[in-house]
Amino acid sequence: MATPVWPLLDTVPDEERLRALPPDRLPALAAEIRRFLVEAVCATGGHLGPNLGVVELTLALHRVFASPRDAIVFDIGHQSYVHKLLTGRRADFDRLRRRGGLSGYPSRAESPHDLVENSHASTALSYADGLAKARALGGEPDRAVVAVIGDGALTGGMAWEALNNLGAAPDRPVVVVLNDNGRSYAPTGGALAAHLADLRRGGAAQARRNLFTALGLRYLGPVDGHDTAEVESALRRARALAHPVVVHVVTEKGRGYGPAEADEADRLHAVSAGHSATGTGTGTGTVAAAPPSWTEVFGQELADLAAERADLVAVTASMLRPTGLAPMASRFPERVFDVGIAEQHAVTSAAGLALAGYHPVVAVYATFLNRAFDQMLMDVALHRLPVTFVADRAGITGPDGPSHHGMWDVSTLGAVPGLRIAAPRDTTRLRLLLREAAALRDGPALLRIPRAAAGPQVDPAARIDGTDILHRSPRRPLDVLLVPAGPLARAALEAARALESHALGVTVADPGWLLPVSPALPALAARHRLAVTVEDGTRAGGFGCAVALACRDAAVATPVLTLGLPPAFVPHGARDTLLTEAGLDGPGIARSVLRALTDRPDGPGLAAPATARSAR
Repeated sequence: MATPVWPLLDTVPDEERLRALPPDRLPALAAEIRRFLVEAVCATGGHLGPNLGVVELTLALHRVFASPRDAIVFDIGHQSYVHKLLTGRRADFDRLRRRGGLSGYPSRAESPHDLVENSHASTALSYADGLAKARALGGEPDRAVVAVIGDGALTGGMAWEALNNLGAAPDRPVVVVLNDNGRSYAPTGGALAAHLADLRRGGAAQARRNLFTALGLRYLGPVDGHDTAEVESALRRARALAHPVVVHVVTEKGRGYGPAEADEADRLHAVSAGHSATGTGTGTGTVAAAPPSWTEVFGQELADLAAERADLVAVTASMLRPTGLAPMASRFPERVFDVGIAEQHAVTSAAGLALAGYHPVVAVYATFLNRAFDQMLMDVALHRLPVTFVADRAGITGPDGPSHHGMWDVSTLGAVPGLRIAAPRDTTRLRLLLREAAALRDGPALLRIPRAAAGPQVDPAARIDGTDILHRSPRRPLDVLLVPAGPLARAALEAARALESHALGVTVADPGWLLPVSPALPALAARHRLAVTVEDGTRAGGFGCAVALACRDAAVATPVLTLGLPPAFVPHGARDTLLTEAGLDGPGIARSVLRALTDRPDGPGLAAPATARSAR
């Protein structure tokens, strides 16, 4: 008889079987889980290092606590793969992070064991505080509440707001599992990291009085996070205390996989689909000759700009490499500041730098920039400070799903007075717009760049009042004006060719700067029968709405059709697939335009505005 591929995983399909497994079998099960993760995640792509580090910890959690009756909340849900394995989803890992497949984060639609569908950091303790209050109000004190948070996420202000409340409520028995691996994406810095290092070195004596006990919480640890029995013992003690308690568990990111352990940069935090399970090859699953990403082009241009300007500094929130700041940090380390997972602090700290005469560039994922809206509004814009924000992964990001799509930035930040928002259509324009933003002295600017490889350059055919005309149908009436935002320019050009096959005249215009709306756009719209905006953000309050308002303010009667993402949380999937499903590829744009022209009460034969007739 053939030996089973996963002899132990096959015997523990659920928590009940896991709890019945003899303790001496747990090390072998942990090794099997690591082998499964390496093979599965390297094939599909996903977060590898964080999950390899929490194998024994997750086994202990599910042996001590009975999910979902006991609530287990993961902060930054990319460490939840082992949890998914132990709650009946092993067969779904072959479609991890693919359209219609397993999410890379906890997902309430997948399982009742996924209580919180989060991936933004520093939130789990607040969820747990509320859940514990609900348990008390409902007369269910025997239902435990556990929050698993990494040391990197503990740098966020929200985590300390929650600890402040938990420490003052001895009757709120939340178990805070502090997964201390010395890093979030990269090594954790700051005073907290130093304090945790002291606790690791000092052992029990140091643990009697520390930051957590000073706040009123109990403290257990430090515990070897790769000894399931030791973690189990600490968790059972924590539960029995019936008091808010921190269980300090020390783990190693990338544990048990040689290439991850040897990678000091990020311990193979994430890998792309097709990454070699043996660790050979590029280590990223990408082809060596692939074109550079938008992020790489930005990073190199910023480093070059910093060489020209001594007043240029950069700020990031624990995402130095992912946002492209590594080249500048290598050349000018004293001028690059990584504040940890603390976007609000990052923005107001940048405001302080600007007050002192420096020009900060804040590089952050678009989805995380939402967290610092108040700081951008009141700390930067109110003071008209010259701070440049670079929103990486703007629009559809792909396999990371709804929590990572950068689709709300224009809708929310468009309300900030004095904020200029740009969306380059190609990397040549990225370089130019970055320099224009850094040259501003009277207020903040935001550049949106996608998570994608840099495509071919799109050169303008003409330029009118600062707006690039990318295409104009020759010897045709002015029927349709297409105004794409940033990298959707290529899709708009494809749509223009399709519309021309229907005997329509099309102009494609790229303003570069989306907000405030250039006066050239209403003027152009007035010369066409229909104006169409195309953006990879939400339509409500987005770029298209701003163009329509600008047309109304300019008394331009041309109707404006706004195309964008739906008012919904877009699932995970390939970027191109999701854009196509939203109708934001060339054929989809063309179909929307034809439908709008056909469905108009006056039909496709609608007379052109007088200004357009006189120009023919």
